[in-house]
Amino acid sequence: AVDIKDINLLFITPGNRLGGRKIESWFQPDFFKTNFWIMWSTMFSFQPWHSLAEMRRYMVRFIHLFPGLTRIAGVLRTRYNQYDSLILPIRNWLAERGVEFRLNETVSDIDIEGDLSARFVRRLLLESGESIELTSSDRVYITFGSMTESSRNGSNSKAPSRSDQDGAAWRLWRRLAKKYEGLGHPEVFCGDTQKTAWHSFTVTMHRPEFFTFMEHFTGNRTGTGGLVTFAGSGWTLSIVMSRQPLFREQASGSYVFWGYGLDGDKPGDFVKKSMWEATGREIIEELAWQLRLNEEQKNWFSTAKVISSRMPFITSQFMPRNEGDRPKVRPEGAENFAIMGQYCEIPRDCVFTVEYSVRSAWLAVHELTQQIPLPPAVKRTDRDPLVLLRAAKVLLRG
Repeated sequence: AVDIKDINLLFITPGNRLGGRKIESWFQPDFFKTNFWIMWSTMFSFQPWHSLAEMRRYMVRFIHLFPGLTRIAGVLRTRYNQYDSLILPIRNWLAERGVEFRLNETVSDIDIEGDLSARFVRRLLLESGESIELTSSDRVYITFGSMTESSRNGSNSKAPSRSDQDGAAWRLWRRLAKKYEGLGHPEVFCGDTQKTAWHSFTVTMHRPEFFTFMEHFTGNRTGTGGLVTFAGSGWTLSIVMSRQPLFREQASGSYVFWGYGLDGDKPGDFVKKSMWEATGREIIEELAWQLRLNEEQKNWFSTAKVISSRMPFITSQFMPRNEGDRPKVRPEGAENFAIMGQYCEIPRDCVFTVEYSVRSAWLAVHELTQQIPLPPAVKRTDRDPLVLLRAAKVLLRG
């Protein structure tokens, strides 16, 4: 069972007392062999070297979901993938109202004038050499860092190339943090891709048998269950069988599922190489071996298309941090600019969620315009005695 004392102590310890500690500094080694940790780490992508403070935030934030967490009961799902369900409708709404989108442009630097009592963004410098002059009445919303930057895709016959260098979003943050006070410390998050990378894959099939098989295997109708994790696998392989179609323009008769390897730097059990080095076809071979599929069942994948992806910064937001490593949504003295995304500080909320990005943008607009209300407060279910009792029962079984 999970050591309930360590969990309780973490739960009642204020986050600001945890500093830059790692999860592995708090728990005994046996904790990382429990069912609870396997579920927790694969569902949220935590590693032992990640931020203890962030793990505590997750526990407090989602404690009301503990009884159904293995099936992701109570977690809201969009009808399609998050791009089609959230980003594209917002983009279309903005375009209809005259917003100009400039793609394939890179902001290489931002000039900020003033001091901590009052400072303004005066110009945006583009990599092309163009300078965009701004006034104090303009509003600038900046996203620091990127979880998906420098990602590289593979195919059925090719593993993704490895390019773990900082991209434009990280370079911009590094440059601004060096020049201006109170804009955080990006190197805390992007300085070690060995600890922030993992490998994912998307499979498009043209026959339904595998989805039917997985429904019988898990007891969950497609689109209703959580991750299916092969706990003893070398890659710590997980897959998600989403409701179909997953994409708005998905071809009729096609079926799409997604998966990832939390420990993709280790050799597979059937494919004796790291997941980084595996082709899409080899990833399917490893999955088929984990499921003990026979030759006839393996043929379900004969025409499948696999797009694998190495994402060197995908868990960078989880790296151990201290106060000040993430800038405030509205940095001190900021009059016409604000920070949003996964690398700004929002009290009590959890990164690696769509909600964190939305909440940060909502807060940013509120702070700079005062024309919209604050977003809804983070609900404190951790103060409900019944919620705490149900969560304790789950932990005692873990």
